[in-house]
Amino acid sequence: MTVQRALKFVLMLSAGLVVTGLSAVAFAQGDTSAEAARAGATGWIGLGAGIGMGLAAFGAGMGQGRATAAFLDGVARNPGARPQVFTAMILGLALIESLAIYALVVSILLWTKI
Repeated sequence: MTVQRALKFVLMLSAGLVVTGLSAVAFAQGDTSAEAARAGATGWIGLGAGIGMGLAAFGAGMGQGRATAAFLDGVARNPGARPQVFTAMILGLALIESLAIYALVVSILLWTKI
C-alpha cells in the first residue's frame, strides 16, 4: 500500500512540475514594451484569481466533508447529543462556506482588474 501511495505522490508531483513549467512558456514574451508588460501582468492576475478560487473551493469542500463526517460519527456514537452537535455543525459549515465566498469575492475583484 505504501508503494502505491509513493507512486501516486511521485506522479502528482511530476504532473505539477510539468504544469508549472508549461505556464512559464505560456507567459514568455519577446517584446519588452510597456503594453507587453501590462498584458503579462493581466495574465498573472487572471491566473492568480483562478488558482485562488480553485484552492478555496477545494479547501472548503474538504473542510465541509470532514465536518459532516465528524458530525455523523458523533451522532452514530451518541444519538442523544444530536441537537447540540447539529447546531455546532451548521455554524461550522457556515463559517467554512463564508471563507469560500470571501475567496470568490477576491477572485472577482482581481478579475475586474484585467
